[in-house]
Amino acid sequence: MDLLRSLPLGLYLEQPQTWLHKIDPRVKFAWLMSFLTSYVLANNFWRVLLVVALIFVTLIARIPRRVWQQQMGWLLMLSFFVLAIAAISPDGLGVDYQSRLPANEEILTQQANSNNIKEPAAEKKAYSYVLFHKGPVKVTRYSLSLAVRLSTLIFTVIYSTNLYLLTTAPEEITSGIESLMQPLRRFKLPVTEIALTLTLSLRFIPLVLEEVQNLFRSVMTRAINWKKLGLKGAFKVWMTVAERLLENLLLRADQMANAMMVRGFTSPNEHRVQWHDLRLKGRDWLAIATLILFWGIRLAIGTQA
Repeated sequence: MDLLRSLPLGLYLEQPQTWLHKIDPRVKFAWLMSFLTSYVLANNFWRVLLVVALIFVTLIARIPRRVWQQQMGWLLMLSFFVLAIAAISPDGLGVDYQSRLPANEEILTQQANSNNIKEPAAEKKAYSYVLFHKGPVKVTRYSLSLAVRLSTLIFTVIYSTNLYLLTTAPEEITSGIESLMQPLRRFKLPVTEIALTLTLSLRFIPLVLEEVQNLFRSVMTRAINWKKLGLKGAFKVWMTVAERLLENLLLRADQMANAMMVRGFTSPNEHRVQWHDLRLKGRDWLAIATLILFWGIRLAIGTQA
């Protein structure tokens, strides 16, 4: 079981260099925030469109299939299970739904004849709150809407963030966030340290996966007879593994802190790192123009009714 290969969350793809790698990190960060914030107060059509857009960008970016295939497959499978479970779950509205039409149809017939009004064919179709009901399986309009919202939210948040980390180097993330936070220096805030802390927290994800993978392999190689241990014994084993995992992660964090102190990060804003000279190029302005079009479409067709 190789978690770093089967679920490469937070890893940076050094080779090959795609056109997503060459876009300014500040522009990519703006796109990431747009994907995460345009979801708010959006209709289900826009939420599904975000998922399709992320898959489309991955395909046209020519990212190697081995990098995204398994991860996208797991996320799509998880989203599908969330969609299915939420759709058939009770919608939480404990109300006996009644037809909007009178129980006596003769009243409508008499009223239509007296006014000599012909009812259009489209209006004869009765409104149904329950979309599907067979045995214990019941899908309503509200439960289906909630299922679409949950499933698309999971995919959009996880995959958009991972796509940003996949195509942006750690030092580029730090430089971009630090550049965007420059106005906060007027309030004497440690901008450099804040940006670096955010980057280290994101890049700590692969270390957690590595530690989980190593501990899992160590348990598997010992050929433990779980049947003889019983429930209580198995619980003690996994508690020991969890305690060891916490110790290893704290040790990694302490090593990273010592490395930062050796390199001069001891006081706020006194250690400046110039990794990249950020300048907007033609492809960046094109990405900004596309972002403006993105928000225009969002406001036009994506607003929740």
